[in-house]
Amino acid sequence: MRKPIKVEDAIHKVMTWTLTGSKEMVPLPVSANRVLAEDLTATNDVPWFTRSPYDGYALFSGSTAAASADHPVFLEVLGTIGAGFTWDEGIRPGQAVKIMTGAAVPDGADAVIMVELTKEIEKGGKTYVQIKRRVHKGENIVHIGEDMKKGETLVAKGTVINPGVMAALATFGYQQVAVMKKPKAAIIATGSELLEVDASLEKGKIRDSNAYMLQAQILRAGGEPSFYCLVQDDFEETCLAVKQALQEADIVMTTGGVSVGDFDYIPQVYEKLGAELLFNKVAMRPGSVTSAAVLDGKIIFGLSGNPSSCYVGFELFVRPYIKAMSGQQNVFLKKVQAVLEQDFLTPNPFTRFVRARAGFSGNVLHAGPVRLDKPNIVSSLIEANALIMLPGGSRGFKRGEDAEVLLLEDDEGAPVWDEKPAERF
Repeated sequence: MRKPIKVEDAIHKVMTWTLTGSKEMVPLPVSANRVLAEDLTATNDVPWFTRSPYDGYALFSGSTAAASADHPVFLEVLGTIGAGFTWDEGIRPGQAVKIMTGAAVPDGADAVIMVELTKEIEKGGKTYVQIKRRVHKGENIVHIGEDMKKGETLVAKGTVINPGVMAALATFGYQQVAVMKKPKAAIIATGSELLEVDASLEKGKIRDSNAYMLQAQILRAGGEPSFYCLVQDDFEETCLAVKQALQEADIVMTTGGVSVGDFDYIPQVYEKLGAELLFNKVAMRPGSVTSAAVLDGKIIFGLSGNPSSCYVGFELFVRPYIKAMSGQQNVFLKKVQAVLEQDFLTPNPFTRFVRARAGFSGNVLHAGPVRLDKPNIVSSLIEANALIMLPGGSRGFKRGEDAEVLLLEDDEGAPVWDEKPAERF
């Protein structure tokens, strides 16, 4: 018996079984796009010395107390400091040192005046800087620890290492970085009609596209495709492949064989292996035959053999699982409002997910379907960057109306299904 459950309920059942991933150390150069396994802490103050944010002159502010446009002051320029160098002799009132951006402010100086506000002159064999206004104490000074202080938590555990985080890691000398291990995901494509990608076409057969699509989706979610097997419509062969995949991976995905046809063996595989069935039908289109089961703490996802159905099933159920296991903070697809660019007048008892292209026109986000909206269509996935979500039981939607859209390429989705399961995916 197959009783459909709501999409949000299916997500909840899956996420309840999320495994906790482990961590590993990797060299800084290969840590990009990995997930931090520990809080990133500042190992020193930044800056750890007082420095200048501009090209100018370092001086004692009291030397300019009487300066004005009509009565400029002239300070003797003792030398020049470039970034990476220091002036170790210090300065006294009536003196200045020319300083470059990022250079350390010398002892005795408590302010910097920008070079654009000054003029250098030569007099009696010495160089002087002319200043026509008062410079206040602390002006144009970057103080120790102004950017970051030693011991401060800079980036939280679970953050994906982007270029900015990489800069912080390098700033604090992290040659090795603690990251979460990528969850290993297995893919089993089932179907006697399937050919390998390098095979010549035969009548009645098609090349397997789902496995390669899933590999890309796994990588995008932060996982590692670790096992691939193409099996015929044979119960024993399918069962053996699933058993092997469970030994080699953290997550197992099958494509095809989940419906009620004579050769749909996945439900029987669950039963023979003793897996606990979480659900075997979801109130959604496409992909209503999507199923999930648990065996020895590991989840087996039964995804549809239709490419678009398989794609949607992964994004709704497998993607957040992989992200959560890899320690990421934002695991769910971000939901936004968009203006529909096409009519959807046919009522549907199940929630419908339409592969779409979303983009801004002015300040308004619009979304419209990509090519044919059928489960077996592969071409609709090429340009899709969103899923238009049309709730079941509605009377349809008209062009120009607002609808909820799930963004496929935005990682800012918030995990709020446990608070308001009907509002986010």
